[in-house]
Amino acid sequence: MAFDGFPKDFFSFFRELKTHNERPWFEANKQRFRDSVQAPMSDFIAAMAPKLAKISKNFTADPRPNGGSMFRIYRDVRFSKDKSPYKEHAACHFRHAAGKDVHAPGFYMHFAPGDVMFGGGMWMPPTDALAKVRDAIAKNPAAWKKVKTDKTFAKRFDGIDGDALTRPPRGYDPTHPFIEDIKRKSFFAMEEGDMKLASAPKLVDAVAETFKAASPLMKFLCKAQGVPF
Repeated sequence: MAFDGFPKDFFSFFRELKTHNERPWFEANKQRFRDSVQAPMSDFIAAMAPKLAKISKNFTADPRPNGGSMFRIYRDVRFSKDKSPYKEHAACHFRHAAGKDVHAPGFYMHFAPGDVMFGGGMWMPPTDALAKVRDAIAKNPAAWKKVKTDKTFAKRFDGIDGDALTRPPRGYDPTHPFIEDIKRKSFFAMEEGDMKLASAPKLVDAVAETFKAASPLMKFLCKAQGVPF
């Protein structure tokens, strides 16, 4: 599947949505959303599928606009003070075949005006999955160190990110050499891009190279969850 880059109106749509984040405006621009956002996102996901398969056959790139790798634009506002109904960015998540939601290891892309990024990891995994990652770090610090010091990984990413507890979780040695990582509630490595890159055909290869560089982290997370990379 050919991907020529996101069209100019892709980012223009989200700029205008930020000013008019309300149902009447969106309904009036729904076909524009389908043409300028959903369709090129589907093309991008389809173009990524063979690239992703070369990195790992256990992650899915599904170009369907609904039920596939693409996130819905509708926000869940049930527990949020911000009642804006729509997300002001486009995103997709290439999930592990063994995962049913965004908490499983996966590769992620985020596209918004002035905010383009892509990478991989685990975002806010549930308690049992989080404990498996923490235990893996605690019990095998050498393997975790190997991830963080991998030359390609370290060159591409500015470390491993993720919100963390203020204190060590119960049951873990506070003097552990990687206690700051054990305190994390998410584990991911992201690279920043820009709108110029996102608007060019070379985006696919750039993202694929980033995913490949993130492989040491993804392999560690998959092993911790007992699933193949």
